[in-house]
Amino acid sequence: MRFKLLAFLALVFAMPVSAQDMSFDAYLQILIARARAEGVSEPTIRRMTYDLTPNPRVIQLDRGQPGTPSSSGSFPRLQSYLDTHVDAARIGGGRRNYQALGPLAQQLEARYGVPAKMMIAIWGHETNYGSYTGDFDLARSLATLAWEGRRRDLFATEFVDLLKIADTGVDRSTLKGSWAGAFGYPQFLPSIYLRLAQDGDGDGRKNIWNSRSDTLASIANYFRDAGWRRGQPWGVQAYVPAGLDWASLRSPMNSPVCGRVHDRHSKWKSVAEWRRMGVTPQAPLADDVVASLFQPDGPGTRAWLLTTNYRVILEYNCSNYYAMSVGLLADEIAR
Repeated sequence: MRFKLLAFLALVFAMPVSAQDMSFDAYLQILIARARAEGVSEPTIRRMTYDLTPNPRVIQLDRGQPGTPSSSGSFPRLQSYLDTHVDAARIGGGRRNYQALGPLAQQLEARYGVPAKMMIAIWGHETNYGSYTGDFDLARSLATLAWEGRRRDLFATEFVDLLKIADTGVDRSTLKGSWAGAFGYPQFLPSIYLRLAQDGDGDGRKNIWNSRSDTLASIANYFRDAGWRRGQPWGVQAYVPAGLDWASLRSPMNSPVCGRVHDRHSKWKSVAEWRRMGVTPQAPLADDVVASLFQPDGPGTRAWLLTTNYRVILEYNCSNYYAMSVGLLADEIAR
């Protein structure tokens, strides 16, 4: 019987259903059936779904997501973004949290191979060190996004995973976050929480809602899982000689994910090769490290040699503005 139910649900979720084809209540029953088939208990299903209605604000926000680049084909200046995301307040807050870690910083670095400054920079960027985490009811938001249908497979899975988290004993009042379903200090989606959240303080809980230790350990585990290379920086500022032939450096690769982000980076070359072209790192970077060149605001402005660890930051949020601000904030925190 269970096999037949799972087969039916697989067929239903493969159908090209849109929000206009089914009422919210009818679609919610499909989500509930899937959660039940995946082992969520009846009491949890009831307390998480009994009062759900679609949230029109969530739909409005989802449909209003900005694209990149702008309609003119140009990109906003990176420096303008940095001015508001790597500011004195965020740097100061990061330094205070860094100092407060004490021996925990070294313990986390030894366990995960990720610098504590990177964990803190993510925390600071995502929620300003926990000062704002979002107040949308996650069950309502995720059910709404799944029903809306623009990214149905993603949000249907996240909804069911949220119920699995609730089934471990987490109160619904705790399960609040962004309109798009991210929550806690590191703004994890439910699927990420289930796969990568960590108990950093050994109390038996993975409390990313108000535990600094659990939050930083979870972020570090995310970075390790995404391929962070121990002992290598995310990137360093570089001197670029006048007359560098940028056209010859254009990468021939087409990234299947976040293509516009990666299109702005050069070909990958070893640091030794970059040096021979006159591109000089302004901080220690071994000659055998492979890096791409990025000069986001055009000729005559700052440029960076980015390592593969930069791409790990992009795994968290695929935006050059986000990744650059996280890397630069981390460097300022540890300065």
